[in-house]
Amino acid sequence: MNRFYLDVHALQTVPPSNLNRDDTGSPKSSVYGGAPRARVSSQAWKKATRDYFGAKNLLDPSELGVRTKKVVEVLADRIREHDASVTESDALELAAEVVAATGLKIEVPKRKSSKKAGADDAGADEETQDRPPQAKYLVFLSTRQLDGLARFAVEGAADIAKFLKDKDNKARVKQIADTRHSVDIALFGRMVADSTDFNVDAAVQVAHAISVHRVDNESDYYTAVDDHNKDSEPGAGMIGTVDFNSATLYRYAALGIHQLAANLGEGLREDESKITPVRRAAEAFIQGFVESLPTGKINTFGHHTLPDAVVVKLRTTRPVSFVAAFEEPVRGDLGGHVSEACARLAEYIPDVERAYGDEGSTLTWVLRVGPNTRKLADIGTESASIGELVASVGQAVAERLEKPE
Repeated sequence: MNRFYLDVHALQTVPPSNLNRDDTGSPKSSVYGGAPRARVSSQAWKKATRDYFGAKNLLDPSELGVRTKKVVEVLADRIREHDASVTESDALELAAEVVAATGLKIEVPKRKSSKKAGADDAGADEETQDRPPQAKYLVFLSTRQLDGLARFAVEGAADIAKFLKDKDNKARVKQIADTRHSVDIALFGRMVADSTDFNVDAAVQVAHAISVHRVDNESDYYTAVDDHNKDSEPGAGMIGTVDFNSATLYRYAALGIHQLAANLGEGLREDESKITPVRRAAEAFIQGFVESLPTGKINTFGHHTLPDAVVVKLRTTRPVSFVAAFEEPVRGDLGGHVSEACARLAEYIPDVERAYGDEGSTLTWVLRVGPNTRKLADIGTESASIGELVASVGQAVAERLEKPE
């Protein structure tokens, strides 16, 4: 399959918020163009996008996966769903054997032991044999992979150790865990450091979102009153501080459609063409990425916003971020940043395409809100709504997939 990519660019203004904290509790930041910028990590927006798939029913649950260390417990539950006669303890034993047979490393989890004064403190960390084993790392498995492993376990339940000694069964259990990937695995990939043949190359790359302008973090001093205080007990029941900032963010993600199609592989349904699930996954990603929002401190700040402008490009050359349009920070001398940020993009995008693009094979769509974004109107085909944008891009992806190599 010929290589082609979807680039998704968004400008989004968020009010005072703390979407993504560092180890000190402050909003993450970075320096770009010699100026401090607000930053939201790629991991935070990937997680928000994955959550949005299910929360908004963009994808059927059967097309999604689960990422967890508790893979033995999850698989044990699936085993009992497939065969209710299997006891809980037997299901856990079967699951542990099958997970280990895939090549994944599992261990009994450790936890801090409680110590009393005068007690022997030699064993601060102790293994608790009554707890189910866990993977040593987060494991990403699709619904169909878990169901396949559960059926495999039930098939060999009579003597799972002997069942797994069979050469063909050893190969089969590994194949089950590494085929029929869910859409989120196909998009975001899967990495297992000590079992590289289990890895899946991500079809999506997400950049850290950064502000288009200089940002300095601020701090909010707050107090909480004890409702049961009497008049003779003045003062706050609790005081504290929380750091925050506000910013107009430039967000960017690149989706390799060819890699997405390869990753889905045998995950394609038998009752539909090979193009349909790739289109469905691409559409879900565009809408999920555009509309999702990290929820850090959201109860404190209520920072519910959507992008002011979205630009989507379908290109055959290579992914291209337009972040360099903001290497010199937007000044916002007139009191805002969106208008100037849109003007920067409207000037920068044609220059990049002229110098490096392929006009004949590149398609562009624009979704924008409000008069401050009007300078982007001529960058590409305007969409009136996110639904129209997603459908238009999906149709173009399908048509491109149908073309012979």
